[in-house]
Amino acid sequence: MTQEYLIGELSVRLGQLQAAAQHAASHEVANLRDEVESRSADRLAAEVTKALALADRLCWYSLSDGDAAAFSRQAAIGADLRLFGTCARLIDDE
Repeated sequence: MTQEYLIGELSVRLGQLQAAAQHAASHEVANLRDEVESRSADRLAAEVTKALALADRLCWYSLSDGDAAAFSRQAAIGADLRLFGTCARLIDDE
């Protein structure tokens, strides 16, 4: 896979996470997405790790608010992020 492809795929997933985030957190996802699109590809592993941590935090916020629908959407996106990171060999799935 080319580095541009990996950047694009991560950006798409972050766009999905941004759409599923509450308003305040969507700004944080947007900032991470900008970082992914503007920095060198050698930072992708760190950015996938940040994205996973952010998705996890969003899930916990949704649970604490009792918003099961938001949690379900965010959890699915987080699982897809983890699968992407693992398949692209950007993270170890242990």
